[in-house]
Amino acid sequence: MPTDFQYYKTRWKNAKVRYDLSYGMFDGDVLVGFIINGIDKRNGEVIAFNTGTGVLPEYRGKRIVKSIYKYAIKDLKQHHITKCSLEVIQDNIVAIKSYESIGFQKCKRYKCFKGEVQNNNIAHVDLNEITYKQLDWENIPNQKFYSWDNHKNSIKNGDYRYIQVLKDNTPESYFIINPSNGYLAQFDVMSQNESSWDRLFSGIKIISDTVKINNVDDRLHDKLEYLNTIGLKNTVDQYEMELNIGELYY
Repeated sequence: MPTDFQYYKTRWKNAKVRYDLSYGMFDGDVLVGFIINGIDKRNGEVIAFNTGTGVLPEYRGKRIVKSIYKYAIKDLKQHHITKCSLEVIQDNIVAIKSYESIGFQKCKRYKCFKGEVQNNNIAHVDLNEITYKQLDWENIPNQKFYSWDNHKNSIKNGDYRYIQVLKDNTPESYFIINPSNGYLAQFDVMSQNESSWDRLFSGIKIISDTVKINNVDDRLHDKLEYLNTIGLKNTVDQYEMELNIGELYY
């Protein structure tokens, strides 16, 4: 876990964290467990996204997260939240069972990658840097597949560069990258063919030789197939889980 205070301050700001709708459990004056929620309206629902959960080691196994959610759901419903969601590593069976006992269900499967881009197929690509507002968000493909932190609402105020890859002076693909650490928040091609993916990652390599990619939806077969060909390591797999709270009563 990063220990830099500024890291969390920036990340939670971008994730639209509402501290007044985040929750903790205390033993006296000691915070022993917490849930940090980002709140946003997406796909017609007001969602509370769990962007951070923690329980002190000596308090684990006492169903603290379940108790916090039992309290939180009542409060979230009063603030017109209709759904809770979160991400969990697929190998974390204990956490998954805990969330399932609350009522969460798996809804998406993600793969994460990092490493040095090995793609050297294209000698030259044309890049065009634009702004967030200049991106044609209505026509960019696969927006519904991005996770909370990579959604257009979350990256809006982040430290990103927005770059189009051009072919014959026409945008063929795009990527959104933090150049300081190579984090790719979004990337895609406008039409599926191997050459367009080659040009896209040749463009990415110009900005950063190494990349980190979180939460590629496993339904995006062409994207995943290409990532597996360019030397990136699949570091971890995650589930997105959700809980519809509109009909719940506690």
